[in-house]
Amino acid sequence: MLPDGGDALPVRTATAHKPGRLWFASPMGEAVSSKRYTPEERTLYREKLAENLELFDTYLRHADFKSAGTIGLELELNLVGEDNQPSLRNKEVLARLDDEYQSEIGAFNLELNHPVLQVAGRGLKTLEAGVAHRLEKAQKAAEADGLKAVSIGTLPTLTTEFLTDEKWMTEENRYEALSNSVIDARGEYVRIELGREERYRAEFADIAPESSCTSMQLHLQVAPNRFADAWNASQAIAGAQVAMAANSPLFVGRKLWHESRIPIFAQSIDTRTPELVNQGVRPRVWFGERWITSVFDLFEENVRYFPPLLPEIKDFVEFRAADAPKLFELNLHNGTVWRWNRPIYNSGDGGAHIRVENRLLPAGPTPVDMVADAAFYYGLAEFLVGENRPVWSRMSFAEAEENFNACAKDGIEARVTWPKIGRIGVADLVTDVLAPQARRGLSRLNIDKDVIDEFMSIIEGRAENRVNGATWQLKALESLAPCSRQDSPERAEGITAMMDAYVANQATGKPVHTWEIPTR
Repeated sequence: MLPDGGDALPVRTATAHKPGRLWFASPMGEAVSSKRYTPEERTLYREKLAENLELFDTYLRHADFKSAGTIGLELELNLVGEDNQPSLRNKEVLARLDDEYQSEIGAFNLELNHPVLQVAGRGLKTLEAGVAHRLEKAQKAAEADGLKAVSIGTLPTLTTEFLTDEKWMTEENRYEALSNSVIDARGEYVRIELGREERYRAEFADIAPESSCTSMQLHLQVAPNRFADAWNASQAIAGAQVAMAANSPLFVGRKLWHESRIPIFAQSIDTRTPELVNQGVRPRVWFGERWITSVFDLFEENVRYFPPLLPEIKDFVEFRAADAPKLFELNLHNGTVWRWNRPIYNSGDGGAHIRVENRLLPAGPTPVDMVADAAFYYGLAEFLVGENRPVWSRMSFAEAEENFNACAKDGIEARVTWPKIGRIGVADLVTDVLAPQARRGLSRLNIDKDVIDEFMSIIEGRAENRVNGATWQLKALESLAPCSRQDSPERAEGITAMMDAYVANQATGKPVHTWEIPTR
């Protein structure tokens, strides 16, 4: 979940920046040349941001953007050994893979990227097959080193000791630069503190806990004049999405939030001291604070509220395609403001496009589960943007944020607030209201009926049975290590056994709500 403000830039040698520096770019990340930055670089970057923002405003008024209707997906994975412990060998595994895969911040992480495709017809089945194929390739590359590639929101076998070992990070400038910038801005240790059934509190000298957060990110390309509606709809349903897909109930062996990844990620890269929190300074991992009227609103907020973390300047001649500006600095800055629904502007050889990057879902459990989550999102967003009186005009933004936090904490067991209904269990809301709406939205997208039925039946099955990845993990752990205490040998053994069952079930490809609970 690192900075990724658009497609990669060509690798070039800087011509006027600093002698001897090389620009590099990852497949889905922006170029980073330094581990720390000077006041001069930061001042110049601020000026470039203002120029980029003005250029973006001008371009939006007359821009001819690429047509919409395409979707995409990114998926982060964990590498583990036969004992289900994290393995710091992503470089060896990536050496066996092609450029659809890349490193992530943790040396035990990697990411796969699925090409964009049309959602209409059987597009979701194509996505499922593509994800399954790419996971199989990653699995074979891992097996060559005696490892397994696991898709799960937070890896339960991680330990505090592992995350405090300086070897946890992938050795690339952009990762060290990000960690340095967060710690320099914060001026003190990162504190992780949360609890539900159990509690956890620890301090870290860097942003290591961020590496525990592995996600699935969905892309929805939209026309600029529909972006605000698509983003507002995405914010309104964020809670329901998280509740149905929760898959991160265990962090360093403790039973915490059903989607612990949400607060852990937010706390890991929080640049604020407690005093700044008390002053109301906005966090860099941000739900937002208002409904919007234009995509420009979000980029303007980025520049207005957030100091740069990675003040890189692209000082070679800027390429343009169909008169679409690259906006390098603005995009890089956007990549260091981690909205759960992030705006993405990208320009390429065929012109520019804008998309919503839906970043709030965990990885896993299986390809069919993840594409069901995608179907639920795409269908519901399509339905809501077509309403005559949209849901965001009938609920406050604060209510949407409260729903999001409640669903991250309590998952499929959460209660939420919804217009004309009031307080309701989120599973009942999905069954009675949201799933039927998502079905209608998918139909409007011209998706084949049997495809709609297959994927929506998975969402409906989870809601009916109150089972998702999080509840399955917790029930499996209780079955394998009943009444075990945190940090006890029984808990550690139970988690290892639970992971064995999780990986075995994952290999079947069956949706998680059909998995049996393992017994001792």
